[in-house]
Amino acid sequence: MSDTSSFEMSSVDRPVNRFQVNPVNHKANEMIQLNVPQEVYRRLVNSDGEALEDDTFNENATDILNKQNLQRTHRHSIKSSFRDKDKPSRFKDSQSQTTRFQVAPPNEEDSDDSSGTKEDRELLDNEYDTKYGKSFRHFTREALPRLDNYRNIMSIQAAYRPTLDELHNATLTGKSASLSRNQDPEAANMNGAFKFGWIKGVLIRCLLNIWGVMLFLRLSWVVGQAGIIEGFILILTTTVVTCVTSLSMSAISTNGVIKGGGTYYMISRSLGPEFGGSIGLIFSLANAVACAMYVVGFCESMLDLLNSFGLSIIDGGTQDVRIIGCITISLLLIIVVVGMEWEAKAQIGLLIILLVAIGDFIIGSLIGPKSELEKAEGFIGYNFTIFKENLFADYRKEEGVQHDFFSVIAIFFPAATGILAGANISGDLKDPQKSIPKGTLIAILISTATYLLMVLICGATVARDANGNVADLINGSYAFLNCTPGECNYGLQNSFQVIELVSAFGPLIYAGCFAAAISSALASLVSAPKVFQALCKDELYPKIVWFAKGYGKNNEPVRGYVLTFIIAVAFILIGELNLIAPLISNFFLAAYTLINFSTFHASLAKPVGWRPTFKYYNMWLSLVGSVLCVAVMFLISWATALITFVAVLALYLIVAYRKPDVNWGSTTQAQTYKNALMSVQQLNNVEEHVKNYRPQILVLSGLPNTRPVLVDFAYMLTKNLSLLVCGHVLRGTSSQRYRNYLQDRATTWFRKHGVKGFYALVDGEDFESGTRALMQASGIGKLKPNILLMGYKNDWQTCEKKDLDQYFNIMHKALDMYLSVAILRLPNGLDCSQILGDESSAAKNVIDIPRTLQPNESSADLMSADRSVQNGLSGSMDSLSRNVSQASSTSDLSFMAGSQVKEVSGLPDPVDPKSPQLLTNSLRKSKQKHNDPASLYKGPGGVELPKEILMELTQFTRKRSHAVIDVWWLYDDGGLTLLLPYIISTRRTWQSCKLRVYALANKKAELEFEQRSMASLLSKFRIDYSDLTLIPDITKKPQETTTVFFNELIKDFVISDKDNGPSNATPEDEAFISEDDLMAVQDKTNRYLRLREYLHEQSMKSDLVVMTLPMPRKNIVSAPLYMAWLESLSRDMPPFLFVRGNQTSVLTFYS
Repeated sequence: MSDTSSFEMSSVDRPVNRFQVNPVNHKANEMIQLNVPQEVYRRLVNSDGEALEDDTFNENATDILNKQNLQRTHRHSIKSSFRDKDKPSRFKDSQSQTTRFQVAPPNEEDSDDSSGTKEDRELLDNEYDTKYGKSFRHFTREALPRLDNYRNIMSIQAAYRPTLDELHNATLTGKSASLSRNQDPEAANMNGAFKFGWIKGVLIRCLLNIWGVMLFLRLSWVVGQAGIIEGFILILTTTVVTCVTSLSMSAISTNGVIKGGGTYYMISRSLGPEFGGSIGLIFSLANAVACAMYVVGFCESMLDLLNSFGLSIIDGGTQDVRIIGCITISLLLIIVVVGMEWEAKAQIGLLIILLVAIGDFIIGSLIGPKSELEKAEGFIGYNFTIFKENLFADYRKEEGVQHDFFSVIAIFFPAATGILAGANISGDLKDPQKSIPKGTLIAILISTATYLLMVLICGATVARDANGNVADLINGSYAFLNCTPGECNYGLQNSFQVIELVSAFGPLIYAGCFAAAISSALASLVSAPKVFQALCKDELYPKIVWFAKGYGKNNEPVRGYVLTFIIAVAFILIGELNLIAPLISNFFLAAYTLINFSTFHASLAKPVGWRPTFKYYNMWLSLVGSVLCVAVMFLISWATALITFVAVLALYLIVAYRKPDVNWGSTTQAQTYKNALMSVQQLNNVEEHVKNYRPQILVLSGLPNTRPVLVDFAYMLTKNLSLLVCGHVLRGTSSQRYRNYLQDRATTWFRKHGVKGFYALVDGEDFESGTRALMQASGIGKLKPNILLMGYKNDWQTCEKKDLDQYFNIMHKALDMYLSVAILRLPNGLDCSQILGDESSAAKNVIDIPRTLQPNESSADLMSADRSVQNGLSGSMDSLSRNVSQASSTSDLSFMAGSQVKEVSGLPDPVDPKSPQLLTNSLRKSKQKHNDPASLYKGPGGVELPKEILMELTQFTRKRSHAVIDVWWLYDDGGLTLLLPYIISTRRTWQSCKLRVYALANKKAELEFEQRSMASLLSKFRIDYSDLTLIPDITKKPQETTTVFFNELIKDFVISDKDNGPSNATPEDEAFISEDDLMAVQDKTNRYLRLREYLHEQSMKSDLVVMTLPMPRKNIVSAPLYMAWLESLSRDMPPFLFVRGNQTSVLTFYS
């Protein structure tokens, strides 16, 4: 074979052992030669024919391969050029593709020698290294690290990383079709959108906001009041606050991708939706009102200019301000609605005007006074005497206010509140992580330098007071400076037109004022809707999602623009903006406070995800910045500061109450975990004491929604007091996806019913081993269950003997572990899965979902899942969940086979991110009241349940009036039998109940003495009771009818000794009762039968009966005999709770 033919993919003389496969999407027998004889390649494209990656190789690699092939020209080798069926050729003009396989001949004679095999293998290895070096992912199931695999799961699900099941389970195969590998899904969504760099997007916007009207109208007055030195201190103080805030903001903005929303996005993702939502709303409102304030400032400057020429529109006052203001803001609205690109161009034009105005002021100071009038008005030019006089402060009283350093800083500080202008349009920046820190910090540096320079110029060239009388300039006199403060109309202290006076060309200062006001208004008009749109998208507040819709390539919030326009026009027409200005400044400062606190809190909580690339921040500096912001808020106006705090708190509480369905990984969550961990660790060092005893309950409920009454009863004991764990045992193994589904269902049920508990799911060979694992592994440290609560096993007479033994052995194991044991029995049982439609409706939703091929799933998985649903192999989800729950409960041990569990896990995954959330979202947004049973419980298909059933389901959650709890404290188990009913009596729903205590008397002759002793004991325990009764003749023989009843219970379990000798005993015989066993415990049996008679006499009309659980003695009492005792005591009784403490005191009369 020639050198060329070894690389061609088309017409050549084929050897006998070469065959050709034509892809079905090309013409048969059509061959086109590819003129790349010296290039080995494999081209990867997606289903649309777009290139994924370039797998061509450099010339050196190809030359090496050619030399190796020339040495083996006559040797047959294995060569193949694979093409993915959905990946066409790189050559767009090629209309056909062929695939050729060359295989070694079966005859050994065709081989050169025995060493050929080794050389062929070397050749194959070399070809592999060269040809597939960039396509390694096709030789393994593993995924290489790529950006797309780490994208937000809510935006695009990564389709490249295989699931753990696919990697770990060899029976799962199939890779899903995916997007182009180099495609950025989020960038694709913004294709064609106009994005800003750090200069246009951040630097210019921040400069325009910081260089506000204050620069031209108030800076000279600040110098007159504070002097040059304190003026420097004042400006540097504001710079420290803004600079520290910027450092904090830089840390947050470089800790991951920043999307649209600016300040709101950063605070909400750092501190959570409560703080973020409150700040986002008031920050949007502040920007909207600030827009009106800036427009009014422009209008007043315009009126001053018109008045200087004797012109006016109507009255030269308020009406003119309204007319000019409405026209101005309408023009600004048109600019921003047209697009951000035009708004950016307008900002550049305004910046140029501002720079020219500042330059005009500096040049004018160098030129000096241009007339005697300017000199008479206080503009002397650079003068050392003036500089010395203006060096120190001269605070004066104006408009009834005696100014000092703090009052002046309160007036000046709003000039520094423009540092968030760039961050607020974070969604329109090319790279917010780099642009925000860089642009903001440079803007602060430039603006601070400008303010300091202008303070120096004003202090060195203009006097504090001047009378403006030109006649006082005769003979070089400075008499024009000798005027009484308050009577002068010119100078730093008296005139706001000093900057214009110093400038070389006065009208340019007017232009600068106009540009400063318009640029600030434009920035506010853009910021408010952008922040508000991001807030609306997250749906933190009701009725605002309508404003989330965006338009155009840049997703412009046009509806938000209109809303901001309406608010601004309303405030322009109302007027009185001077009263609102301090509130606006405080709203901005509140945002600064939370930005600083966000950085401090993140550094304090130290979550692993806190890894900002911006390193020039300090957590304590951020905390100081936060405190400084609060201090400045109160300096500006303590009244508006309080209003701000009240507004933030109110909005915080609204979000906290609504509990929005968001999970942003906030530092609040991280701090919660940290606090919990520290508390648990500290708890380990706390010595246990009887006064601090808490009933921590492990309740064997299965899925909580199958036995809601059992869970409600357990929660009544633990609510706001201790730990509650709902245990669920699955026989055999189940997939993690199915386990996650059960976990999600349990959590949803807890949330819906307001139960604060945990759900523990374990796999076990059987119920006994699974429960043993639960008892041993549940909890952590001192937060471990100390009570095992089970449901009574109603079917103990008919179930398999093995199941009965397991139920009995669980009690033994609990007592072996020093756990207290409680068993609850209800007249109609605990399993409500037959009457509730929670599971069946969920199953219907799951099965009704159109089944589609999910990422990382093969078509075989899809077909098998469909077949399992259609053929009913696993039954309905309702029956499956019911069986699982029953198997995990104590009332039924008829487990289903492990294969059935696996079949269920093949159903559509209810928690798949691409599947509709069947239960969680609807429940989270449910507005039904927690105490409405009709909303909590539905029958199959969502039908309403009868009132009688609802009453039974809510018997432990609804309010009970005049309830009676009978406590049969038979034996001293440490006091738990008495403590649990006392806890129930303290609950709001059982507060008015009466506690009746029954105890056994030792001797009938000493009955009165023992009753007084028991009453004294109860009073020392500080337990209120309504009645105390001692049972004197418990050893009396029971009635014949009672004995007959008991014998009927155990007749199927009793065997004679001759039928079951010691020689032929088997393990199964443990589930039977021998006559010897009956005789050994005859007295004990009689006592329990006598107690049955007393119970029917005393407690038939009670609402709850609590009795000490008979002790299941090892190797003495068999399971059926023990269950017969419990059956005798509790049959035909009201709700019945058996309790056995672990013989450790849980009550004390010591203080």
